[in-house]
Amino acid sequence: MNVWKKLYCRVFQFAFKAAIPILPYRDPSEMASVDEVPLLLEKLGRQRVLLVTDKVLRENGVTERLERKLKEAGIYCAVFDRVMQNPTIKNVEAARKVYIKNNCKALIGFGGGSSIDCAKAVGARLAYPRRSIDDMKGILKVWRRIPPLIAIPTTAGTGSEVTVAAIITDSDKKHKYALNSFPLIPRYNVLDPRVTFSLPPSLTATTGMDALTHAVEAYIGGSTTKKTRALSREAVRLIFANIEKAYKDGNDYEARDNMLHASNRAGLAFSISYVGYVHAVAHSLGGQYGIPHGLANAVLLPIVLEDYGPCVYKKLTELAYVAGIAHKGATDEENAGAFISAVRELNRKMGIPEKLEGIKREDIPVMARHADKEGNPLYPVPRLMDAVELERFYYKVAKDLK
Repeated sequence: MNVWKKLYCRVFQFAFKAAIPILPYRDPSEMASVDEVPLLLEKLGRQRVLLVTDKVLRENGVTERLERKLKEAGIYCAVFDRVMQNPTIKNVEAARKVYIKNNCKALIGFGGGSSIDCAKAVGARLAYPRRSIDDMKGILKVWRRIPPLIAIPTTAGTGSEVTVAAIITDSDKKHKYALNSFPLIPRYNVLDPRVTFSLPPSLTATTGMDALTHAVEAYIGGSTTKKTRALSREAVRLIFANIEKAYKDGNDYEARDNMLHASNRAGLAFSISYVGYVHAVAHSLGGQYGIPHGLANAVLLPIVLEDYGPCVYKKLTELAYVAGIAHKGATDEENAGAFISAVRELNRKMGIPEKLEGIKREDIPVMARHADKEGNPLYPVPRLMDAVELERFYYKVAKDLK
């Protein structure tokens, strides 16, 4: 990256960090069970609600308890259950039509980050009926208050239930981008371990590593605060202590609960301190090929951390102590290496591959430009890279490059 672009990125990041104390970050009100949702809606005076979810969750009965409780309370629940794994603009527009047709007054995002992000984007479109999703992508484009949004995560990974971001895919352009605005932070979230019991081991693994990526990238970046560092450390501690337990036994209530809270803490941390190039590259892979975000993050995390080199050794050593894998008397380089090796070992134990299939050589420059545009100047990464430099990650992560 040339010196002028570096200067611009760092000045931009410094300005954002300086503004953190005055920006309207807020923590959502937290509930421990979906059984509490009807009472909340009654208190809010919202008798008609749109449930945004995906077909698999609904067909497997995961949303049934909530829908039954809403019906018993006399609250009308319209349902949009066609959210894609990477939610699209078409998903958002279709869900918005269901909301308007049924005269709904509140939103429930029930599922992984995809459903919650879709619900956020629906809220943005309702607040700005004359603006497209494309008009609202980027930073601070949504200022109007959206309808009350209750987020119920069924995966311990994305942290979308507490973040400013909604990640949406333009399926026509094969491009994934973020809406980052404070009104998109859900007003309420429900951390109920019981709704995560049906999550299969493979998704438990990749969403859990997604949460780890959030915590690590928030911690090693240049916009940390005392609060976000503490949140990231707590998330790392909980993930290393619980992710394998949740992977091996999906009905382990304590492990599931701890993973939900780890994801929540990591989400709170990166909402303020942001993420880094792992996410930027992963988003471009998701937009181009539909690769699940958690999987892409899991595979990329050790590769990008290793590439950063000495500038992250000290902070990775601190995380290595939190995770219980550091060695007293070892150098920062050795402890950072131990942390990266531990990440790889977690991936291996949970069946996450070292490489990603389907990456085409001719797509790499375009994806790298998307990653560059997303990451620079916003993400306060330890070491700045431009599109040409980012290209190497696609080569490193590709299996049988086509």
